[in-house]
Amino acid sequence: MRLAKEVYQATEVMPKHEIYGLTSQIRRACVSVPANIAEGYGRNHRKEYIQFLGIANGSLKELETLLLLANNLNYIDDITELMNLCDSTGRLLNRLRQSLQRGIDN
Repeated sequence: MRLAKEVYQATEVMPKHEIYGLTSQIRRACVSVPANIAEGYGRNHRKEYIQFLGIANGSLKELETLLLLANNLNYIDDITELMNLCDSTGRLLNRLRQSLQRGIDN
């Protein structure tokens, strides 16, 4: 949730002509991460939860790519903190997936 909040705040400075383009895409990707975690958690089976965590991780990688593009286009000046948040979120997702997977494999 913190990542999504920070991304929304960072995209406020992006050009208005990108509101339906890159800005929208970045925001959808960042919202998709916690949304998929929550949806997976709400499912009835551990395997489904793991699957949704994988989808969340894919959205996270998409977000990283879009942030790099926005930075390369000089739409967002410094993405260091955002990329650090993406990295820590990815590590948390991977640890959670591994933990849940161990419960199935045992």
